[in-house]
Amino acid sequence: MTLAAAHANTGDTAWLLAATALVLLMTPGLALFYGGMVRTKSVLNMLMMSFVSIALVTVVWLTAGYSLAFDDDAGGGLIGGLEHAGMAGLGPDSVQGTVPTLLFATFQLTFAIITAALISGAIADRAKFGAWLVFVPVWALLVYVPVAHWVWGPGGWILDRLGALDFAGGLPVEITSGASGLALCLVLGPRLGFKKDAMRPHNLPMVMLGAGLLWFGWFGFNAGSALGANGLAAAAFLNTLAAGCTGLLGWLFVEQRRDGHPTTLGAASGAVAGLVAITPSCGSVSLLGALAVGLAAGVVCSYAVSWKFKLNYDDSLDVVGVHLVGGIIGTLLIGVFAVDTMTGGAEGLLYGGGLGQLGKQLVAVLVVGAYAFTVTYGIAKVLDKAIGLRAHEDHEHSGLDLTVHAETAYDHGVLGHGAPVGSHPVLSAQKVKPQE
Repeated sequence: MTLAAAHANTGDTAWLLAATALVLLMTPGLALFYGGMVRTKSVLNMLMMSFVSIALVTVVWLTAGYSLAFDDDAGGGLIGGLEHAGMAGLGPDSVQGTVPTLLFATFQLTFAIITAALISGAIADRAKFGAWLVFVPVWALLVYVPVAHWVWGPGGWILDRLGALDFAGGLPVEITSGASGLALCLVLGPRLGFKKDAMRPHNLPMVMLGAGLLWFGWFGFNAGSALGANGLAAAAFLNTLAAGCTGLLGWLFVEQRRDGHPTTLGAASGAVAGLVAITPSCGSVSLLGALAVGLAAGVVCSYAVSWKFKLNYDDSLDVVGVHLVGGIIGTLLIGVFAVDTMTGGAEGLLYGGGLGQLGKQLVAVLVVGAYAFTVTYGIAKVLDKAIGLRAHEDHEHSGLDLTVHAETAYDHGVLGHGAPVGSHPVLSAQKVKPQE
């Protein structure tokens, strides 16, 4: 990495500071989104898997991850060097482009954090917390860091040699987390009662709050990736808003036609699907392209989340159906909707660019997806043999909150577990059965 002998631009720095805080907020937002989707007995475990990812990935990133991802290429376009391991040589006066290098490194750290946390949704309710503590740092170093270098690092082969475009993380974040989630849930196997018991979200207001925080943070995620307070950031910001809206509407349209009911869970999931898809393309497509990308993701992902029942893989909270499928849609559609006014040269199929860019995007999707799935599957198999990934059946049945963390999210006596329903005036009056 070359550190420019220049002063940081104060406007760009101020915007990236705000964007970094926004992206970090996405992980607690994700914790609420996931926490509301599980049953009452595993809420805290779900929250903890996201929160502990902040600490684990931060340590890995600062010691070696940032250097391996963003140092000059060490050969073959596959990985960076270790010149700045432990953030060595990166003082407050070091500049990356127009912002302090330490700020750029922190901004990129927040991406790595949420990518790891996203995976937890695929294995909700049944993974050992201790195994998760081991999995996250190993996965971050072996999967996320190399892919981040390929896509964004100096000399990375996807960026410099293939020429595929990814503005804010469709490949390193969305496709990597989705493919890795699929690998993990295949190794772990389905939850007890999968396809037999109702496993409905226990707190839909929490889901909606989490989705709102994710949407709020996504403006930092996408517009912040312009790395400056400029017109490109403004365009990415507007594209992000537009795609989230059409994703939400597309999902609700499918629900209304298919099921006869537009749901709050569908609204939250559709917005997230649209935001996932616009992540790689927000800096490449026009506003009309962003509307189309979000709509395509909302419609397709609303069907994709049901594939797990047909194909018999238990992706608990639809990481595959939303993040993998949505990431693929957004990355590929760059090859259809990219405009030179955004990219500075590359154009999609609908704007006279032919099939060339679409082909590049397809190669990147296939390679990154296959790499993330294969390496994650290998990590999971090794950990399963060494320490076991799956929680004990009794713990899973009783709930991981109590058996792992010795806590419960709610007073189960009030909810009916500690006392008969009839002894509680509200529950008795409403004739509500206690939840598991």
